[in-house]
Amino acid sequence: MRFDDNDYSVPVACAHHPIVAKGSCDEVVLCHVGQVVARHRRIWEREQVCFEPRNYLALLETKPGALDQARPLRGWTLPESFALLRRRLEGEPGGEGTREYIHILRMLEKHPLPVLRAAVEKALRAGAIRRDAIAQFILPQEEWRATLFALDGHPHLRGVKVQVPDVRQYGELLAGGGR
Repeated sequence: MRFDDNDYSVPVACAHHPIVAKGSCDEVVLCHVGQVVARHRRIWEREQVCFEPRNYLALLETKPGALDQARPLRGWTLPESFALLRRRLEGEPGGEGTREYIHILRMLEKHPLPVLRAAVEKALRAGAIRRDAIAQFILPQEEWRATLFALDGHPHLRGVKVQVPDVRQYGELLAGGGR
């Protein structure tokens, strides 16, 4: 989006759509259909470009090979834990590590960097480095003892009786060569 002879980035989904720019002395706020889609520090020089790397992650998802060459990502410094995560993902067989890393970076579109960083660090310690696992570390954790199973609204379940399993049956299965 061009404003006052400078270019400011917007999310890829908003590219080529009408954008309203609101400039103040400190920042430029970009809106699409009445919603704020980007905020940037105001640039006072002329013919400059202001990139927000998060705005380009959706595009990288379709072109993962551009991750290291993408101009909007130059100079974007992430915590060391992200570099370690990327190395581990790209070291896995299957060749989808870079794409999975970009999926994880896209979580920055909804979660602040400190929250995602903490989740990535927990995931690295647990050895669960996929996006779905990292998302679980972001969700608020309930104390399991505090959760209750209520039958409110499910009267048909009141008569259900669940037998206590006999774990000896599993031992017999394994002894018989079952898996």
